[in-house]
Amino acid sequence: MIQDFRFKLEKLENKFENIKEILKPEELQKEIHHLDTQMGKPDFWEDPKKAQTIASRRNFLAQKLEKIQDLEKRLNDAKEFIELLDMEFDEEAQKELELEINQLEKDIEQLELSSLLSGEYDDKDAIVTLQAGSGGVEACDWTEMLLRMYLRWAEKNGYQVEMVDYQPDDVAGIKSATFIVKGPYAYGYLKGEQGVHRLVRISPFDANKRRHTSFSAVSVIPDIGDEVKVEIKEEDLRIDTFRASGAGGQHVNTTDSAVRIVHIPTGITVTCQSERSQIQNRAKAMQMLKAKLYQYELEKQKEKQKELEGEKKDITWGSQIRSYVFHPYQMVKDLRTGFETGNIQAVMDGELNEFINSYLKWSAKSEAKN
Repeated sequence: MIQDFRFKLEKLENKFENIKEILKPEELQKEIHHLDTQMGKPDFWEDPKKAQTIASRRNFLAQKLEKIQDLEKRLNDAKEFIELLDMEFDEEAQKELELEINQLEKDIEQLELSSLLSGEYDDKDAIVTLQAGSGGVEACDWTEMLLRMYLRWAEKNGYQVEMVDYQPDDVAGIKSATFIVKGPYAYGYLKGEQGVHRLVRISPFDANKRRHTSFSAVSVIPDIGDEVKVEIKEEDLRIDTFRASGAGGQHVNTTDSAVRIVHIPTGITVTCQSERSQIQNRAKAMQMLKAKLYQYELEKQKEKQKELEGEKKDITWGSQIRSYVFHPYQMVKDLRTGFETGNIQAVMDGELNEFINSYLKWSAKSEAKN
């Protein structure tokens, strides 16, 4: 048994060392020191938005470094524990060691997942848009269910959410919604949610209790802020204003403060109605438009590269990625990774981390093959 512990711990140590090579704790320490220097300047809080971004980044890096240091200490403690147990066997101590090694395995796996978030914009906030597909009220109801799912996920994982646009259906549910998930690596974790989500259930809106299939499209893009310069010509824009709307009196006002901007050459449309004034809504809508146009150009480049490589696979954002079956059986399945669960209620309550983790691993393997 002791030899089994040694073997398992050796594997965990090797895995941990590989993760450290990716995460580079020395570099983390240097960046934390640099941010501390910035935060110590007298004028640091003169730009509250920038200051908050820096402080959030510093806290995130500190937490990651603390996890690495804690795991390193626990691995060393476990190694010493094994040697003591080898000299003097104790059944209770053996059980305690077994529990600790199992927990180390889980914690190191979680750290490994965070190391997969190495994309250029993975650490950014995420702009998420939900759009009901064809199917009328059934699709709108499904889209509202997805909105609740993502809001619950954000809450459980410590992210803040800003609702930017909310378009209710006349009967039930929502036609569309856009919100920004704010916090470290929000985009990195949510980027795999982009695509079409399919629901199969007995419709509560069908008097004959027939089974219906509904679709909702999820778009996820990084909030690039002012980091990337995107040229937008004024003559390429159509800007409309209208009165904000929402369910239960939420997001509602009595003036035409909501703003819709259409980028005519691409057809990309953004709407913002979360702010009190038209000027504020226009500024936020322009920010989202820049992010969407930048993502649009990246996707065009990817498509061109696939064509040059002879790739025939559909890479559009509208590809179906996940099925949620409520009837005749219960199952949620990711069609890319193959990961599935029968606990539908947990998923709809925001328990998405297993799907997110499986996507990150699948995506890393796919990139390694290419």
